[in-house]
Amino acid sequence: MKESVKDRMSLKSGPKRFRQLLNQPGIIRSLGAHDVFTALIVEQAGFETVFVGGFGTSASLLGLPDLNFLTMSEMADAVRRMAARVSIPIIADGDTGYGDLHNVQRTVEAFEAAGASGILLEDQVMPKRCGHFADKRVIPTEEMVLKIKAAVKAKSDPDFVIFARTDARQMNGLDDAIDRVNRCCDSGADIAFIEAPESRAELEEIPKRVKHPLFANMLSGGVTPILPVKELEQLGYKVVVCPIESLMVCARAMRELCEEWKNAGRVDKLATQAMSFAEVKKLLGVEKFLKLRKSFEGS
Repeated sequence: MKESVKDRMSLKSGPKRFRQLLNQPGIIRSLGAHDVFTALIVEQAGFETVFVGGFGTSASLLGLPDLNFLTMSEMADAVRRMAARVSIPIIADGDTGYGDLHNVQRTVEAFEAAGASGILLEDQVMPKRCGHFADKRVIPTEEMVLKIKAAVKAKSDPDFVIFARTDARQMNGLDDAIDRVNRCCDSGADIAFIEAPESRAELEEIPKRVKHPLFANMLSGGVTPILPVKELEQLGYKVVVCPIESLMVCARAMRELCEEWKNAGRVDKLATQAMSFAEVKKLLGVEKFLKLRKSFEGS
């Protein structure tokens, strides 16, 4: 039977595509993008998903750290801009859901409407901190389970994915963190995420005791040891992300550009070694837009 336009559109939908990836063998590699331009590069590099996190978005949009400066609506807008330009599934950081159960539901609705394929929800007390900062605090497990139930109830697309994140490792230990994600997934979350394991032994133990799809956060310079993707896959992890490395690389490149302009008085050699003007135009699809008028005039 010939595939309809509606069927083709459905297959391309973000949540459906992400569900397909989850059901396929192998680990899913995602990369954090702090803005839409970076997300375009991630997509054109051939990655299957892109991650938009609170740390990178707060830094890029506001020039501020991941300390609750970013509002829910600002994060939803960041997702919306990204979803309008890339076609790969977007995993979005929903922090704590920005409040109580009704806030969690509104966050899920807003992120889903903005074009996200999945959302991360965590159990930190508001105001939250970056997962690799010290002195975090978490809500009781029962409260987090209620948040997960509220999130599942709020989504309109059954394929929309809920990630249950816990930050309990630092203050309560690994046993409590494992119990929390297991209970959250038993209550409807799709993917378990224990933030900031502190050793390789812990990374190895988690998949043995969590029988749900697992998310790993490979933050360069964080408290978790960095393992290659193949090793994480062999251990049993399903999704892995490098969350803020795009921000780190861009920061270094910008510093070098500033130094070159300040010291040498010209930056053309340095800039074109990084990416040529022609490559930038191709990345942005300049020719397609320039040809738009002629395509209509000739039809």
